[in-house]
Amino acid sequence: MNLATPDKALNNLKDIVTRTDRARLGGVPEGFDALLLRELMDAAKDNCTILHIARDDKRMAQMAEGLHFFAGEVEILTFPAWDCLPYDRVSPIADVTARRVETLTILADPKQRAGEFGRIVLTTAAAVMQRVPMVDVMQRGKLTLTTNQEYSRTDLTAYFERMGYGRAEQVMEPGDYAVRGDIVDIFAPGMKEPVRLDFFGDEIESIRRFDVESQRTVGRIGEISLLPVGEIFLDPDTISLFRSKYRELFGNVSQTDPLYESISSGLKYGGMEHWLPLFHDGLDTLFTYLPDAIISLDQQVDEAIDNRMEMIDDYFQARQNIKGGGLSGDSVYKPVPPERLYLDHAEFSRNLAGRLVLDLSPYVEEENAERGIFDMGARKGRDFGDIRARADVNLYDELRDFISTQRGKQHKVVIASYSDGSRDRMVSLLREHGVGKVVTAECWEDIADDLTFEHCAVVILDIEHGFRREGLWFLTEQDIMGERMSRPGGRRRKAENFLREASEIAEGDLVVHIEHGIGRYLGLMTVTAGGAPHDCLQLEYDGGDKLFVPVENIEVLSRYGSDEGLSILDRLGGAAWQARKAKLRERIRDMADKLIKVAAARHLRKGEALTVPEGAYDEFCARFPFTETEDQARAIEDTLGDLSAGKPMDRLVCGDVGFGKTEVALRAAFAAVMSGKQVAIVAPTTLLCRQHYLNFKERFNDLPVRVEQLSRLVTGKNAKLVKDNLESGHVDIVCGTHALLGQGVKFKDLGLLIVDEEQHFGVKHKERLKELKTDVHVLTLTATPIPRTLQLALTGVKELSIIATPPVDRLAVRTYITPYDPVVVREAILRERHRGGQIFYVCPRVSDIGRVAKELETLVPEIKFDIAHGQMGARDLEQVMTNFVERKFDLLLATNIIESGIDVPNANTMILHRADMFGLAQLYQLRGRIGRSKQRAYAYLTLPNGKKLTATAMKRLEVMQTLDSLGAGFNLASHDLDIRGAGNLLGEEQSGHIKEVGIELYQQMIEEAVAEAKGEIEDAADAGFVPQINIGMPVLIPDRYVPDLGVRLGLYRRLSELRTREEVDQFGAEMIDRFGKLPKEVENLLDVVTIKLWCRASNIEKLDAGPKGALITLHNNEFPNPAGLIGFIQQQVGVARLRPDHKIVYTAGWDGPMDRLDGVKRLMRRLSEIAARA
Repeated sequence: MNLATPDKALNNLKDIVTRTDRARLGGVPEGFDALLLRELMDAAKDNCTILHIARDDKRMAQMAEGLHFFAGEVEILTFPAWDCLPYDRVSPIADVTARRVETLTILADPKQRAGEFGRIVLTTAAAVMQRVPMVDVMQRGKLTLTTNQEYSRTDLTAYFERMGYGRAEQVMEPGDYAVRGDIVDIFAPGMKEPVRLDFFGDEIESIRRFDVESQRTVGRIGEISLLPVGEIFLDPDTISLFRSKYRELFGNVSQTDPLYESISSGLKYGGMEHWLPLFHDGLDTLFTYLPDAIISLDQQVDEAIDNRMEMIDDYFQARQNIKGGGLSGDSVYKPVPPERLYLDHAEFSRNLAGRLVLDLSPYVEEENAERGIFDMGARKGRDFGDIRARADVNLYDELRDFISTQRGKQHKVVIASYSDGSRDRMVSLLREHGVGKVVTAECWEDIADDLTFEHCAVVILDIEHGFRREGLWFLTEQDIMGERMSRPGGRRRKAENFLREASEIAEGDLVVHIEHGIGRYLGLMTVTAGGAPHDCLQLEYDGGDKLFVPVENIEVLSRYGSDEGLSILDRLGGAAWQARKAKLRERIRDMADKLIKVAAARHLRKGEALTVPEGAYDEFCARFPFTETEDQARAIEDTLGDLSAGKPMDRLVCGDVGFGKTEVALRAAFAAVMSGKQVAIVAPTTLLCRQHYLNFKERFNDLPVRVEQLSRLVTGKNAKLVKDNLESGHVDIVCGTHALLGQGVKFKDLGLLIVDEEQHFGVKHKERLKELKTDVHVLTLTATPIPRTLQLALTGVKELSIIATPPVDRLAVRTYITPYDPVVVREAILRERHRGGQIFYVCPRVSDIGRVAKELETLVPEIKFDIAHGQMGARDLEQVMTNFVERKFDLLLATNIIESGIDVPNANTMILHRADMFGLAQLYQLRGRIGRSKQRAYAYLTLPNGKKLTATAMKRLEVMQTLDSLGAGFNLASHDLDIRGAGNLLGEEQSGHIKEVGIELYQQMIEEAVAEAKGEIEDAADAGFVPQINIGMPVLIPDRYVPDLGVRLGLYRRLSELRTREEVDQFGAEMIDRFGKLPKEVENLLDVVTIKLWCRASNIEKLDAGPKGALITLHNNEFPNPAGLIGFIQQQVGVARLRPDHKIVYTAGWDGPMDRLDGVKRLMRRLSEIAARA
């Protein structure tokens, strides 16, 4: 018999697909439903369509994953619900809208019929209950463009405006477009990558795909389809329709109705989607798009729909009632009646009538074809929970016995892992425990057609639980190992890009010129010098003197950092700057020597090589309930590599709040403990310490490892016991606060020190740590390293791992910065409570807490709250925190004691009182306390009404709002390094070095000094000269070629970093790719950069060229290969000569600028070749 589908069920399916009423299919456990849909497809006639309605987004995602595996060739479309609440003030995120629009457009297009394998549309209960724009509207919204087609660019821009695209300088996310001369970049919804159209007049010459990160082309395509960005088009007709419908529904409009105002002026308004019916002449339902689809309902869809209807009604009532309270005064919100935007039960049932509707259920009833009840014959799979609970048996041995039993009965066994890495781990564990014929398979066909019961197939498929049916057992990793929580991540951002963006120069910034000191940057100017236009950066110095720096020498400038109230411009030509620089270079040199001594001492000292035992380590890793992200896996690998290298490790792991730094620490601890060493974990607060203790205790619980904690929460007697055991070596892992650094704590054999949240430790503590640790391995974890630590890592004294990839399904926290408004606060608190979540309310000072508590009692009497701050007793504090984690009350009113690493996954809204009083890293750490689960989290930074903020506070808050992306902690630390400077890297002598020369130059000086101390370069002072080249021809990137100033400066900045001829050529190719054919001026610029590289190689400081030849000045009057130079001058008698002042004169008749450029290139290439032979 064919194993894939037992006969009886197959015959059943053939009967079922001919019906046109509602049928109940029992025996469909989760995981099997995807396979069942595939078999339905096979049983139905060709190209049928199935609409599957899932309970919620998570189930929809699992179904999509299952279908990719079981039915790879079927076309699968998803239609998610908006990711916001009914009657919300925020719009759904772009990604959700894009997927909705893409699916609707495909379904509306009569040309895009279902293919020969059929089509499955997945949606959720919430999405199907909401009305959508009409079919013909979606048809009209689509625009297809092909190469060599004529299409007027004005029409194209009009289309973008109408369909809700946003114009940007650089295209970054779906819904952006950019126009640069003949090039139009577009990122339409539904595209994997943006495209670039090259126009010639109004004809499209080519269409190319390009990469968002690098903006470089990655391939060509023949045609593209553009879709609307949202479900609302803001063209004049729609706007007037909206205005009349709005007035008709709500009567006269008051002056201060922000929604009405912005739409009337053609501007998007956050949350306008919730008034969808007013923008359209009538709406359709999703069923209208799928007239003859079979409909399958996930189990409990009816309940999900009931809940959704209740929720819509609740929110509608709330909006109605809060409308005009004394508190809210000005915020107008007029909700659209629910029946205009949503379906009700009756209409939902009407839409199902006359179709085949299948209710899927895991439970089994007696079959009865008349009543439409069928059994599909699958049952829940084997769960190894009972085995996991027993300490005396090995899980993998049991698994092996189970597999051999099934083979004896001629049953196939398939095991599903949720990622590549876990699949490899599973295969090796099975083989290690003696299971034969373990193979990997990629899709269902492999298993059904090619494998026999003697094989055990391991596949990649993320479903939670397995199932069995006749002749087949499907096990999942979760059935075997227990709870798994994660899903593989999506697109990755490179860590390098984080750093580049933080160091742009803006007008008005203080900059440092390496020769002339600190000036203020006034902007780009085109200056005519030697008869040719030249882009220059204009700087202003003390006394109003101006200095113009040619763009190709942009690297002589660096940012100074923030200019809080300091007007410390240098005088042009003054000696003070050079003196300051020289003095500082001395001090830095000493510092670098000391740093290198510390680092060298560590390198020379032998550390213990700690290695991990293979099999045990795999089993330890398998208990980690998430997929490692790429960065995290790299950090773990580097850390274990450092540990086994046999010299003391000093590594900084910089990862965002909740990105899995603790796992890196756990694995390092495992390596240390298994090598017989002790591990100490130091954390800044008692709460965080307790959390680490519980974490470590749980992960090490079935290994012979003893974990203890030392902090205020441990009584004196127990603390003494722990200390004694540490000294005698009976305790393997200890988690503690600063107490661990006290004099009374001695270790028998400390092998690894883990410092968490290092930004909270003062210099003294770090000095004490250093004494502990010349030969101890050290692992530092933080989300926002203090500038000093970051500096050490960037200059190469510490090793650095950045974890910048968010764990899966993690949504960035939405951040709102608003003046304190009671209605917003009340709405935020109640919204979170509606979702079943909890709230943090954070005050900067203990003295504010009483006042805020009173206000909360009147504002939201219906919630329970409690208070936490550092002046409470340790026991009370722990009790409050435990109660909060156990959800005994809804809102925790606290000071920023909660900022360090405490984990309450259920709390997803945070309100900060007086946000202007917190530091940048504090704001960031606090915000990281929420958004730790899959819910969207909201942070409200409230400001005092009518108080003027300092510029720095404003800048901090702006940075907070822009760092919306996940993984921004590192970026933030670089901003912080900028706003504050790095302090002294060595210890107690904190100093204002940075104030003297500015942050970037300081960093460069340190890097050079460190390299010099390591013996990598000769004299640092000479390494930094910049050749100056004057050829008297236009050298610039014209603004007609790259209109945006920021992009242009960025390009100049990158040009100055190029170091080889190949890099210059690649850069040229990239420019052509992004902006079109190179104008003459840019070609000259690239040539000048190349000449500059040759000058640097030949130690030439200045090169002046004119119609009669060139004058060359050597740096320090030295040439790398003097003999070669003299030979060259002797060959070129009468052409080249050396003047008494050691300048080289080269005579030639260069008439036009182009001759001159070519001549100089030939001359310089020749000289650099001679220099290279030195």
